[in-house]
Amino acid sequence: MTSSLPPSRPLDVVVLAAGAGTRMKSTLPKMLHQVCGRPMVAWAVKVAQALEARDIVVVTGHGAEQVEAALGGMGLQFVRQHEQLGTGHAFLLAAQKLRGGADVLVLYGDSPMIRPETLQAMRAEHQGAGNALTVLTSQLSDATGYGRIVRGKQGDLERIVEQKAATPTELSITEFNSGVYLMDERAGTLAGRIGNDNPAKEYYLTDLVQLYRQEGARVAAFNISDPSEVMGANDRVQLAELETLMRRRINEGHMRAGVTLQDPATTLIESDVQIARDVVLEQGVVLRGNTSVQTGVRVGAYSVVTDSQLAQEVTIKSHSVLEGAVVGEGSTVGPFARLRPGAVLAEEVHVGNFVEVKNTQLARGVKAGHLAYLGDASIGQESNIGAGTITANFDGLEKHRTTIGAGAFIGSNTTLIAPVTVADGGFVAGGSAINQDVPAGSLAVARAQQRNIARWAVNYWRKHSADKLSQRLPWLSAWLSKQE
Repeated sequence: MTSSLPPSRPLDVVVLAAGAGTRMKSTLPKMLHQVCGRPMVAWAVKVAQALEARDIVVVTGHGAEQVEAALGGMGLQFVRQHEQLGTGHAFLLAAQKLRGGADVLVLYGDSPMIRPETLQAMRAEHQGAGNALTVLTSQLSDATGYGRIVRGKQGDLERIVEQKAATPTELSITEFNSGVYLMDERAGTLAGRIGNDNPAKEYYLTDLVQLYRQEGARVAAFNISDPSEVMGANDRVQLAELETLMRRRINEGHMRAGVTLQDPATTLIESDVQIARDVVLEQGVVLRGNTSVQTGVRVGAYSVVTDSQLAQEVTIKSHSVLEGAVVGEGSTVGPFARLRPGAVLAEEVHVGNFVEVKNTQLARGVKAGHLAYLGDASIGQESNIGAGTITANFDGLEKHRTTIGAGAFIGSNTTLIAPVTVADGGFVAGGSAINQDVPAGSLAVARAQQRNIARWAVNYWRKHSADKLSQRLPWLSAWLSKQE
């Protein structure tokens, strides 16, 4: 039977995401367990959006409120399956929200690996051959647990037999049912005829094959060579397998686009990360969230970058941690640096080892080489921040800001007690605790005058059982004897 619908007919998508996922052994709904930084169910939604689906209906059940909240703002419709009565029942609930006049694609919220390109090819064959229902299938040498595809003499799809009902001959079949269906607009009506005359008393979506055949409609299978595309996750072991497969896919995509990964097996790039060409990622790098990395960036080994923007020619040295940071062109960070949310580095800034920056703006050319905490501050261009500098921003009740002008020099081991300002060109002597503003071009010294107390150490050691200490510190006895 040839379909009378035009090839350009619209597409609606139903995502089945009501499962409890008890084998996950988790309080988190199964569909919200993540694969490469995105909940599994969101992968299915993204695929539907990539296909330019007209309507997307997500069937929720276990943890419905959490799942719906996680998918909020994506332009979806939701329907809840309060009783878990099978895939046929879930689809029927969703079909009642569809407008009709469109092909209907069924996807699963726990199968994130399927590619939009695969479904586009499936749809092209579905429409080109005039199919009323097309089942996505693949092959496994051991298809235990899956429904088997039984083909007729001409190779056409005859029926789907479930594992429990299969004969020994049928169990030897390697082609299996993925559960992904593409159907014409009759799907919703025919789903209303699905019965539950089976031991589980559930309504199975597979029954649509026979219902379409009874209509005299053309039913076919679209077989793909890569079974991992339709792999689902029922427990943490399978979830880890999906993570590995998706990570490899993402990494290979970036490498083919011109990114160097020195050790792809230890590199994790989440799904929404954007990377330009000629970027180098050393081993163990993790890029998460809404991170963007521009041309010429190098990220050192075992650094973690989350929700951050790295401009061109930035160098992130090893073991650095960035979260919610902006790093300007030509800047260097690390090793062992930490940029927290609100850290904004302009061009040619250097933040060195064991420097922590939080909610602070560093203008062009600022240098903070090592061992500093810069929180809630603004630092003018070309200023130098000495080792051990601290902006003391919290008074026990409120946070206060420190302002450092352009060309300022902050000596080592300085504490700037906010709110305080060091104006342009101001100098602060090392070891100072500054709690008053420093005028432009001035030198601030805020430390006690040094005193040297003669023979204090000699008296101290004698008072504190020098003989016992001498046994552990032989030099001490000799030194004390010289002080007589």
